[in-house]
Amino acid sequence: MRVFGIDPGSHFCGWGVVEENGRGGLRHVESGVIRLGAKEPLEQRLVTLFERLTEFLKQQQPSIVAVEDVFHHHNARAALVLGHARGVALLAAARAGVTVRAFSPATIKQSVTGSGRAEKAQVGRMVSMLLGVRDFERADVSDALAAAICGALRPAELPQILRSVR
Repeated sequence: MRVFGIDPGSHFCGWGVVEENGRGGLRHVESGVIRLGAKEPLEQRLVTLFERLTEFLKQQQPSIVAVEDVFHHHNARAALVLGHARGVALLAAARAGVTVRAFSPATIKQSVTGSGRAEKAQVGRMVSMLLGVRDFERADVSDALAAAICGALRPAELPQILRSVR
């Protein structure tokens, strides 16, 4: 199984791909960040995001797309713009014919750290340990990989994976 994780954003969109390694674990396939022109109008950034995600989904041929659920944000405008980017990610996955799994931020954090309240840096460190990836271009990439890990896990596997890292 190959899972494509997306951390949507209107300026930076992280993406990452993991797949089962045949020994009950996961391996990192590829990851990166889509940089969207800060000076471009939102609608143009969304077109670019759709085109790039469509291209990556076609290249990677995932079984599942994992994306973070909408969450409450202290800034309503920022949450709305993030929702637009998330909608584009869902559209790209649907157009590619890939099953989408959406997870709350707490569930994604729980799946990689054991705590739904983990800080971004802790999530990044655990993703690095789980996948053997040293450096991430941006936290958006480690967040996308965390979503992919969450999408690949079955609930019964989580305790075993967390024990193997400790």
